[in-house]
Amino acid sequence: MIISESVSEAIWVQSVIFDMDGVIIDSHPAHRRAWREFLHIFGKEVSEVELDFILDGRKRHDILRHFLGDLPEIEIEKYGRRKDEFFQQIAPDVKPIPGVLDFIAELRRRAITLAIATSASKTRTRFTLKRLHLTDQFAVVVTGDDVDDGKPDPAIYSLVCRRLRSDPRNSVGVEDAVSGVRAAKKAGLKCIGVGSAASGDKLRAAGADHVIENFLGLEVNNLQLVLEGPA
Repeated sequence: MIISESVSEAIWVQSVIFDMDGVIIDSHPAHRRAWREFLHIFGKEVSEVELDFILDGRKRHDILRHFLGDLPEIEIEKYGRRKDEFFQQIAPDVKPIPGVLDFIAELRRRAITLAIATSASKTRTRFTLKRLHLTDQFAVVVTGDDVDDGKPDPAIYSLVCRRLRSDPRNSVGVEDAVSGVRAAKKAGLKCIGVGSAASGDKLRAAGADHVIENFLGLEVNNLQLVLEGPA
């Protein structure tokens, strides 16, 4: 798809790279519940404010160490799998973000390459995409297991672009968290933020080029709003 940036210049939209939680699936309430029930095993009762920590695109081992201390890797893996079990019990109640499935289908029809850049584990990512029948929709899927440093470090977006052989300048990230927006921007992408009016201000402050509440009514041509913005 060619979108005019100016009279003399055009931008080729080569790829759109989606975060998963809060972008493809409305999973934040389920994650709060799963983490609360998981932490209850250890006698830890956490407030809603404390649980905000889990929603900023952090890798699972960072969340576990935040709440449980400096755990060895073997316990990180064991506890991570246990937490995923809590989430999978709730997963049937988790729905896609309104309009996202139609938007993904339209991007595919336009031959725009799609990818995932999520801080979630590989196991949970595969489980989620399979449940939504999206496994074959993404050319590349990169998870928190594939990078040492989580968002806001740009490593995950840089890795996706390398695997896609896509120029970051011709790619758009789609994120719902401040750390995710910062990661995409640091990697050289433009970024669409997904959030409510309240969270939208934070996403813009983090560098989001455009903010939407959901994907209803969003058309591929609307990417011009992002790509024509300042570099």
